[in-house]
Parts: sequence; C-alpha cells; structure tokens
Amino acid sequence: MTQTAPTSTAASPQAPRRPGRIHRAWFAAAVGFVTIIGAAASASLPGLLIEPLHEEFDWSRGTIGFAVSVNLALYGLTAPFAAALMDRFGIRKVVAVALTVIAGGSAATVWMTTSWQLVLFWGVLVGLGSGSMALAFAATVTNRWFTARRGLVTGVLTAAGASGQLVFLPLLSWLVEHHGWRPASVTVSLAALAVVPFVWLLLRDHPADVGLAPYGGTYAPKPAPVPGAARRAVTVLFKAARTGPFWLLAGTFAICGASTNGLVRTHFTPAAHDHGMPVTTAAGLLAVIGVFDVVGTIASGWFTDRFEARRLLAVYYALRGVSLLFLPMLLAPSVHPPMLFFIVFYGLDWVATVPPTIALCREHYGQDSPIVFGWVLASHQIGAALVAFLGGVARDAFGSYDLVWYASGGLCAVAALMAMVIRRRTPAPVAA
Repeated sequence: MTQTAPTSTAASPQAPRRPGRIHRAWFAAAVGFVTIIGAAASASLPGLLIEPLHEEFDWSRGTIGFAVSVNLALYGLTAPFAAALMDRFGIRKVVAVALTVIAGGSAATVWMTTSWQLVLFWGVLVGLGSGSMALAFAATVTNRWFTARRGLVTGVLTAAGASGQLVFLPLLSWLVEHHGWRPASVTVSLAALAVVPFVWLLLRDHPADVGLAPYGGTYAPKPAPVPGAARRAVTVLFKAARTGPFWLLAGTFAICGASTNGLVRTHFTPAAHDHGMPVTTAAGLLAVIGVFDVVGTIASGWFTDRFEARRLLAVYYALRGVSLLFLPMLLAPSVHPPMLFFIVFYGLDWVATVPPTIALCREHYGQDSPIVFGWVLASHQIGAALVAFLGGVARDAFGSYDLVWYASGGLCAVAALMAMVIRRRTPAPVAA
C-alpha cells in the first residue's frame, strides 16, 4: 500500500523530497539577512537627525528625542502582533507591507514643517513598519526553517541589523554633512523599497512550501493559518506574564535597549560632537561598532549552542556596564586608542544578548516563543524609547550626557544580576 505525506488544509501539495547539496533553509536565511540590512537604514538615521533638525527648525533635543522614542516604542510593541500576523498571513505579505510603510514614512519627512509631523512620519509610520520587521522576523524564520544550528542562524540574522548600520551610516552621515538631511531620508526610503522584490520572489513561508523538512529536522506539513492574530498575541502575553522568567527576560532586555538603541545609537553622535568631534567621524565610529557587532553576535550564537544562555547574558551585561562607566572620560575631539578600544569592545557586546535571550524564550515557551520574544522585544524598545527621550532632556537640562552614561552603566549591572536569577527549565521526563 502506497503512503503519501501527511497533509492539512494549508499544507503544500508537494511530497517531501530530499534537499539539494545546499539546504533551502540557508537561502531563506540569506534572504532574511539581505532584507534586514535594507530595513536597517531606518535605524541608522535618528542620531544623525538631531543636530540638523535642531538647527533648521529650532526644535529642542527633547522634542526630537520624543519622536525617536515613539519610533522605538512602536518598534517594540508591534513585534508580537507581527509574529502572530506572520502565522496568519505568511512572512512574505507581512514583511513586504512593513517595508513599504517604512519607505512611505521616511519619504514623507521630506515635506514636514512642524514637530508633530516628525512624530507621525518618523515616529508612528517608520516605527510600525520597522516593528513589523524587527527581530520577530528573524525568530520566525529561524524557528520555521531550522531545527539544528538555531543559535548560529539567530546570531547571523541579528547581525544583519549591524551590517546595515555598517553599510548605511557612513553614506547617510556623508549625505547629511554635504547635502542635508532630506537626501538621507530619501535614501532610507529607497533602501526599504529595494529589498521588497527579494522578499516577495525568493522567500517562502514554510519548508513544506517547497517539499522540504527544516534543516536538521523531520518533514511536517505546513500548518493551517492561525486566525485571530491580535487575540493570540495578547493571550500568549497573559499566559507568559504569569511566569517569572518572562519578567526577568523583559527587564534585562529593557536595559539592553536602553543602553544600545536608546543611548548609544541615538545620542553617541551628538555627544561626541559636543566634545568637538566631527559628525562624520562619530558616525564612522558607530559604523565600526557595526563591524564588530557582526562578529560578536555571530560568535554569541555559536556560544549559545554550547553554553548556558543565562550565564552568557550575565557576562554580556556586566561587561557592557563597565565600558559605559568609562565612556565619558574617553570622548574627545579626535579618535585615540582608548576610544577605539571602547568601540571594538562595545561592538562585540552590542546585540550579543539576542541569541541567548531567544534561546531562553524557546526553552521556556516552546511554540509560542516567537510571540513571547516579540513581547520581550517590546520591553527592549520601551527601554530604548525612554532613554532616547530622557537622554535628550538631560542634555538640554545639564548641558552634558555624562549622567546618562553613568546611569546606564549602573542599569547594566542590575541586568547582569537579573540574568543569573532566571531559573533553568528541567525537561519533562519521557515515558519509556
């Protein structure tokens, strides 16, 4: 009697087949990498906009920081719903729409004349679009296409954001310096649109769409679309919120966001400029952070496959906190060896926290882990949003960023302690 592959209402009609020499999962990861690079242009620009917008419109740094904080908060709050929408409508549709929204919001800033338009175009539209991409996209692609090497692939896809920073920061800073901020905004819009064809034509939602098993796993039919995306995202949140690890992961990741996207990405360039460093030089240093971020994040993914994730988190946060405490003493008009050491060190640690955080979500929450990680990412962005806003307010009030650097270093020490408190989950015994 001939057997056929199991099917479901949404399953691919193709029978399972053996992968070619290179498994299709690696092509899915490559498309995801390129897509995240294109979307990363929008994350590279905010720190470069603070001084030009302050000079042209006479908006306070707190006002500009508020628009950036709205962007960062929506980036995080959108992520869990985006993960659920990917289960409902598929990865390609959600990501293609998200990239189009980023492009529209960035292009619209060219015509703005008041601060509320900055909040609407850059804060709301670009925030919603980038949040629908976010790291939930990386987590979803990894969970669907890979069973083995998940930590490594998570590290590679997370590093794509840093690679985008490496690609776009020097270009955008040069445009801002020589042609103004408007051409830079248009460049962000074009970069987002350029990767839409890659997503639509080359990415598939599930291995079963091409008759394959996930890399390192066994064949399973494509699951039926999950209705009620918003309800599912909220249900998963309430379920996870009744557990201790969720709050510890959310707390540590909030501090992660505060000390990276909210602080260094948003305020490093204007802080260095306060000490006499040219904007293009400061942006170049952020790009160098991006270089070493790629190395550090991929290495962190490799470590996560081999070492206990909570201990890795504790080490990462402790080292980050120490480096931030030294930064105010290193800022100067020119680049010198101690500053380069900080840049390399901070780059290696920038988003090295992501692979072990995703691994802990997967360990504790199983199939719901992409949505749980989306909520943990929301806390990351809320922490980033608060510091993006409060950092600007502190600069307006005290004339310096020093207090913000020291406070963030102390918070990282707290995050290291929280990471060590996360309990290990003991696998349930399997009956013989």
